[in-house]
Parts: sequence; C-alpha cells; structure tokens
Amino acid sequence: MPTSPCIKIHKTKGEKTVTLLKQFNLFNRNLKIEQKDDSLYIPVSRKPDANELKKLRKNLQTLEVSVHDFATEKLQPKTFVDLMEKEMPPHLIASLPHAVDFVGDIAVIEVPPELVRYKDKIGQAIMATNKRVHTVLAKASPIKGVHRTREFEPIAGEAKTATVHKENGCVFYVDLSKAYFSPRLSSEHARIASTVSEGETVVDMFSGVGPFAIQIAKRHKNVHVYAVDFNPEAIELLTRNIAANKVADKVTAVLGDVRQIVHDRLNGVADRVLMNLPEKAMEYVDVACRAIKPTGGIMHYYEFANTRTPTASKLRLIKAVEKANRKVNKVLLSKPVRATAPYTWQVVVDAQIK
Repeated sequence: MPTSPCIKIHKTKGEKTVTLLKQFNLFNRNLKIEQKDDSLYIPVSRKPDANELKKLRKNLQTLEVSVHDFATEKLQPKTFVDLMEKEMPPHLIASLPHAVDFVGDIAVIEVPPELVRYKDKIGQAIMATNKRVHTVLAKASPIKGVHRTREFEPIAGEAKTATVHKENGCVFYVDLSKAYFSPRLSSEHARIASTVSEGETVVDMFSGVGPFAIQIAKRHKNVHVYAVDFNPEAIELLTRNIAANKVADKVTAVLGDVRQIVHDRLNGVADRVLMNLPEKAMEYVDVACRAIKPTGGIMHYYEFANTRTPTASKLRLIKAVEKANRKVNKVLLSKPVRATAPYTWQVVVDAQIK
C-alpha cells in the first residue's frame, strides 16, 4: 500500500477540494480517494507550498495536510481530458475540445490552432478512454458545397471516414466525407418521428442518409416518406439504409433538385414536410408550400440564428409562407435544437400551414 501525501477533509467538502487541487495541479490521479468515517483522504502529487496552502485554507478552513496508506489500485482516467492533463502545460488544458461527436466507431473533434502540435496525443487519448472508437478524425475544413461535406484529417487509429452508426433502434451506413450526418440531432430525429401520425405522407426535402425518413418509417406502420437529396453519394447511402432497416415499402429515395422534384411529381402530396437545411431552408419555403396538400399540413423548418430565442425565425417563416400564397395557421413549436458555434444556434419552427 503506497504511502502518499494527502489532504484530509470532511466528506461534504470533497468535490470542492478536488476542484481546487486540480487548479494547483496537485491532485494525484493515480490513486483513489478513500473515506474513513466522515473524512476523505484525497491524494496529492506533492505537499502544497506555503502560498498554495494559504489559498486552500482560505477556501476550505478545516483541511489537514497529512499522509495516508492508499490502496494500490489505480484510478482509471474517465475522459481524454484527464489523460491530456499529463501531456500538456496546465494553461492549455482549457483549450481542449470538450465536445466529441461519436459516429459509429469514429470520433470527430475540432482541434484549435494552439493544440495542433498535440493532435496525435489527443487522438490517442480519445481512443484510450473510449474503447469502441477505432478512428479519430479532426475537422480539417468548414462544411462547404452544395452537398454539405467537409474534409477530415485522421489523427489516431484507422484512416477512414465510413462507419455504421446506430441511433434510436435504426442502423445507418455513413461516410462523413461524402454526405452530411450529425449525431447531435439524435433527439430531434426521434422527436419528429414521434409527431407523425399513421397514414401520413411525408416529404423529407433534404434527407441526407435518411435519419429522419427511416426513423419515421420504423416507428409507424402506415406512412410513406419521399426522401429527396441532391447528393448522389447521400442517396446511395440512403438506399443502403432503407434496405438495412427493412423500410423499402415506406421510404422512397429520390435523387435530384427538390424544387424540380416537387414540381414534377410531389406537388400537393404532403401532410408534412421536413426542411433540415438550415443554411438555405428559407430559399425553399415556397417549394415546401407547394408540396403540402391543398387542405394544409405541417412544416418543420430549420435555420441558423444568433440567439437561442427563435422569435425572429418564426416571423421570417410566417412572412415567407405568406409570400408563397399560403398562411401559417399556428406555430406549434419553436426552440433551439443545438449550439453550432459561439452565439449561433440551429433552431426549429414547427408550423401548421393552411
């Protein structure tokens, strides 16, 4: 049993003590915190100096610097940030990307410029703390082009962008370099699927690999979804996903410009339309209005906004619908879906269209 310096503190102040010790780079992560009666013995890597001890006492008052015989079992790091604290200077820890997207066995991160020299270690740390991850990709460009794709740099594991992702009971073949996909929309995919009623016809105007369309079809016995996309790579993956999820009788994949597709074959067929193209959805409100049945239907409209409160988004949608010679009978829901950048959110407006 190794003997180590420690901080002895009442158990009610354990969390606060650990936070302060981490700030001074004193917390020893290789040993487990132990409790005896009402006291915690928190291992430290060295005894605090006079200045550190003064600051600790100011915040904790009753702490005691001691030594303790700790169990030999080492505390495993919980996150890649825990591992990286040993690999880089303390002042850079705050720059670590805390948001990691997991798509199948691929982890995707954004490495800030000041941490580029540590990117390989970051990738290895992510793999070490997430055993199901076989590849770590760093974003190498913004989302761009009509197909909404971006470039990636492999920084750990197998160099690939294709994987199989499972979400809400569905299986998706995904290639991040060929078609847009975001695991952060998992809850939104499920929410939309839950709002659909039996017997509906749905037009998914920008379907991608099919996360909305397929979850709607899997959840309902009597629906039909026309999943439209301009990207042939996305439609190829969508077709594969339709087969994998056994929904070929309920989802039709359609390749082409949705404006032309609605004009040619989907005019006035939809009880519900999905518009998950937040960069350009406003340009297609008139198309959505034409796709909705003459008797009315539901529109799920997405856009980027610079506030979490989507009031302006609602007003823009109402005006655009009126310009298309239809009317928003009622706004059923409006909310932020996710943050996409500092001071930028993806928002959704669900509207009942006359």
